[in-house]
Amino acid sequence: MATVVAFHAHPDDEVLMTGGTLARASSEGHRVVVVVATDGIMGEASESDSARMDELRASARILGVKRVVHLGYADSGHGPVLYPDPPDRTRFARADTEEAAARLAAVLREENAAVLLSYDANGGYGHRDHVKVHEVGRRAAELAGVSHVLEATLPRDVADRFVRLTRLLRIPFRFDAEALRALYSPGEAITHRVDVRRFARQKQAALAAHRSEVTGRGRLAPVMRVLVRLPVPLFGLLLGREWYVDAAASNPRVVSDIFAGTAAGGASARRVP
Repeated sequence: MATVVAFHAHPDDEVLMTGGTLARASSEGHRVVVVVATDGIMGEASESDSARMDELRASARILGVKRVVHLGYADSGHGPVLYPDPPDRTRFARADTEEAAARLAAVLREENAAVLLSYDANGGYGHRDHVKVHEVGRRAAELAGVSHVLEATLPRDVADRFVRLTRLLRIPFRFDAEALRALYSPGEAITHRVDVRRFARQKQAALAAHRSEVTGRGRLAPVMRVLVRLPVPLFGLLLGREWYVDAAASNPRVVSDIFAGTAAGGASARRVP
């Protein structure tokens, strides 16, 4: 058994990109740790603002996560304006990469992590905090000597189909569809495709735990409201697979086990047909 550390930008990202993978790893007896760069709060933190982290901890319990860590940064927001730092902490996009990587590396060493889950070079859909996660994650892995880094992503054709489905169903989707077609990862870059349909109920419940995001006014809130109300089999059909890129793979092949190539993987690593 081994430890997987999933590094994310904000509370709720852990579900959307890696929730099924984390639930599956936990069910197989591995230790699962989630690290978030930010607490998802744009302004100064207060006791009432702890809701986002409380929701993250509730989501983590549902997914079988054993530990949640906040690196101490503030949300940078997504849009043309990068607002000044709140008085109590630095926006993650402005954080010194070496300093942030050192904070994450300390967790990786403490947990003796075998696998680090991060984001692809585009930061998925391009959010500045997600791009920073990619940069910080890679550097932290170097500092901590973690050689197995998998970058969560979507194949671009899957992202395109999702956008077209939201439009067909007339679900408000406030993202630039053309920009999304150039982000995420090309299909040939995918090295891991993880079937998590067995964990659809957990993933949906973990998403629902982020109540403030589901009921809020964020750009993804209308989609999240639909997702948490779907019958579980349909939810699993839509979000029952998760994809990763192993940028260090010298001979890329698509496998279904995130521990493939580690001591915990061994013979259990299966190639995806």
